[in-house]
Amino acid sequence: METFKGFFYLFFCMLSVCDLFCGAGGFSLGFKQADFEGLLAVDNFPPVLDTYSFNFPGTPVLVRDVRELHSFEILDRVGFPDVVIASPPCEPFSAANKKRMKRPLDRLYVDEVGGLVLEAVRLIGDLEPKVFVLENVVPLASPKLKEALKKEFSRVGFSDVYFNVLYAENFGTPSRRMRLFISNIRLNIKTLTRKLVTVVEAIDDLPDPESLHAVPNHDFWEPLKAYKKKKKYNIRWGEGLTFFQGASGKGLRNWIRLHPFKPALTVLGKSRFIHPFWNRPLTVREHGRLMGFPDDFVFFGGRGLQFDQVGEAVPPPLARVIAECVKSCIKNS
Repeated sequence: METFKGFFYLFFCMLSVCDLFCGAGGFSLGFKQADFEGLLAVDNFPPVLDTYSFNFPGTPVLVRDVRELHSFEILDRVGFPDVVIASPPCEPFSAANKKRMKRPLDRLYVDEVGGLVLEAVRLIGDLEPKVFVLENVVPLASPKLKEALKKEFSRVGFSDVYFNVLYAENFGTPSRRMRLFISNIRLNIKTLTRKLVTVVEAIDDLPDPESLHAVPNHDFWEPLKAYKKKKKYNIRWGEGLTFFQGASGKGLRNWIRLHPFKPALTVLGKSRFIHPFWNRPLTVREHGRLMGFPDDFVFFGGRGLQFDQVGEAVPPPLARVIAECVKSCIKNS
């Protein structure tokens, strides 16, 4: 009888997910689109939770620094989730961060922000999900960090840990994005399409931002300073106006005019793009389109914060295929 109940639950009831470091909710959106029930979302930054709460009205949110969060508080609220997803800050590990610590293990064990990955491991161990998926930048899987994380996950009860590198553009996202997904299952996901979605396919049907329309987050753009205005007319597709320094000391391009017939470059919180055909920056909505967000997903907060929320999210099309893989794995196990 118990076996039948378990079978009935897995095949006819919604699986549940808890989102740690939820941000605006790109990761959660993919799981929602795959018919997961959102049990709880946790983040320590109230402005981004305004965005999350609006777009996920049925999911409770908890404003809390995870360093001060005990798993009992989650269990008392919602019980044990089937799945835990987490996106701790990636800046301590990112090659784009010029202040990144030189020694890889220091980024995890000394850097206070990098240590949030360990807090995620702690909570995942306590919540005992059937599946966990932790998202971050690929340098988190460097040899020394990889071995350290295997030991940390083993210590909390997960002896099998997989480091999956996925490319968002292979799953319908109109921008390039290589990300690391650490999980206790293999994310064996086949590329959905060989034809990549281009910038023009993603944003060309949007109205002029200065026209009368009802598309949210598409009614303003970030103004260019005077010196940039003088130069912008001379920029070709793929060229940038400015540079910022990364961890390697090399300059990284910004204010890039996108090529219309290719996927966009990686959308970051600090990145700004210029329209392929018009002499203006892209709007927040256009950035959202390049990350795979639907137009009814509304971003709140100041203009810079809205750009940050888009650039720091897991692209929803990629999140959805991960969610479908997780669901299939749980139901077939």
